Amino acid sequence: MNLPSFSVEGRIVCITGASSGIGKALAGAFAVAGSRVVGVARRNIDGMAGVQADLSDLGATSATAEAVSSIYGAPDILINAAGLNPRKHADEVTLEEWTRTIDLNLNAPFFLAQALVEGMKVKGWGRIINIASLQSERAFPSGAAYGASKGGVAQLTRAMAEAWSSAGVTANAIAPGFFPTELTSKVFDDPQRAAQNAAQTCIGRNGRLEDLVGPAFFLSSPASDYVTGQILFVDGGYTAK
Repeated sequence: MNLPSFSVEGRIVCITGASSGIGKALAGAFAVAGSRVVGVARRNIDGMAGVQADLSDLGATSATAEAVSSIYGAPDILINAAGLNPRKHADEVTLEEWTRTIDLNLNAPFFLAQALVEGMKVKGWGRIINIASLQSERAFPSGAAYGASKGGVAQLTRAMAEAWSSAGVTANAIAPGFFPTELTSKVFDDPQRAAQNAAQTCIGRNGRLEDLVGPAFFLSSPASDYVTGQILFVDGGYTAK
């Protein structure tokens, strides 16, 4: 039996939301591991090749994909980490907030993947990793728009797997628990709430961004060749209790 390879060295990796939070942490880790990383974000990206784009502008998706592919060539791996959470009660969510959340969290991952998957098909190998959420499975306060988008991401991941896995392109999602990012700053700014979330896990602590690196490498490497259409919860056992 040949041992599986968990290497991502030499792979071309496109990571959205790469200027902060999960996207930034993963971009740095893939670069250290020898990948050629292209970050996509609205803000400037330091220390890596980058494309500045507003992914919620769906009319610009094709141009963004072309810009990404112009740097190192067609990506082998796409990680959709850009996200938005308005954190408003369902009674208060505006149409503009709802639409922008769905556009960035759900529509953009699909249409960017659609634009980049052809290059993966030509190679006969590719990886799409979406960032799902605890709210892909359960409701949280003030989470109507975000939860709807992340529930959609879970099903989108399965649909991507059905559509593209036979061409060698797998699609999976990572669903993080509570990690310190800009999106969760309101949670971590409240020590009592952060402690309650940590106590809800089986491990007894909230996540650290480095906890996401191993799962991302696995889903991006040949070791996961027979894994597709799956949602991997990296939550310290939060959803197990």
